[in-house]
Amino acid sequence: MKGLFKSKPRTPAELVRLTRELLIYADRNTETRESKREEKMSELSKLIVEMRIVLYGNDESDPVSEACAQLTQEFFGEDALRLLIICLPKLDLGARKDSIHVVANLHRQWVNSRLIASDYMENNMDLMDILIPGYEDTDIALYYGAISRECIRHQTVARYVLESEHMKKFFDYIQIPNFGIASDATATFKELLTRHKSTVAEFLSSNFDWFFQEYNSQLLESPNYVTRRHAVKLLGDMLLDRSNSAVMIQYVSSLDNMRILMNLLRDSNKMIQLEAFHVFKLFAVNKNKPREIISILITNRSKLLRFFGDLNSDRDDEQFEADKVQVIKEIAILEARDRPCEDVDNCMIPC
Repeated sequence: MKGLFKSKPRTPAELVRLTRELLIYADRNTETRESKREEKMSELSKLIVEMRIVLYGNDESDPVSEACAQLTQEFFGEDALRLLIICLPKLDLGARKDSIHVVANLHRQWVNSRLIASDYMENNMDLMDILIPGYEDTDIALYYGAISRECIRHQTVARYVLESEHMKKFFDYIQIPNFGIASDATATFKELLTRHKSTVAEFLSSNFDWFFQEYNSQLLESPNYVTRRHAVKLLGDMLLDRSNSAVMIQYVSSLDNMRILMNLLRDSNKMIQLEAFHVFKLFAVNKNKPREIISILITNRSKLLRFFGDLNSDRDDEQFEADKVQVIKEIAILEARDRPCEDVDNCMIPC
């Protein structure tokens, strides 16, 4: 008999309409009665759960594609994402987590061969001006970070962020003392610099000087081990990507850049040494090395050859061994074109 009185599920349109009304209520926050406000926020949390069930299903049923498509159209058509982002700090922990799942799913929903979220974001880029600075708010940073990465899946959004002043702020966010927030900012930073190849290549080429100056000084030379390790790994990923070949040539033609990598080879941490090697090898195998780089390599040749001879991966890595052989060969056959550089104190490899 209990099943006879089970309430009829709300349609996607009803879900979005009611959710939007309660989000507007939460945003205005003019309710003076605490009990009434709690009741409204509780109902909002339930609606977000219902949207999650529509998109992901539950123990009783799988998601229905038609319902997912309708919910996607209604959600973006009614500008509910903006309201959800604005009101997210006012939701309880459970509602925030459910909201992240809902947003992640909606950003990946194709409707009639169109990615609705991409079209929406193209007309609402200013949402990134709310999300990215969220890293400055401890309470909301991780939630805004997760939504930011979903938005960055769309190339137009990634380009907007890359070309904005937000990129310079990431060097601060990555070094926030809170480990969780710093790690999340690092993940978003990596997503921006690796997902959309052509856009990233264009950004790095146009912003080479200031970007790598900040990257080197703030990340590669950071006193924090985790920051250095993530930074040198990401640098290798960027420079070894074929779409960034022109940027790679420019980077490995700089003596200052090579000094930094040689210092990272001296790092006390083995993982940083190995990641630094994958970048340093690009300096060594560059067929058009500037003469000052050749001079440094020749002056340090015996120590470099000894160092690389002893450098080993902790696992059976044939590619690493092949790369090491190639680097050793390239350094061994170098011939001095000019008088070797004598000011090498900052880039000497230890015996």
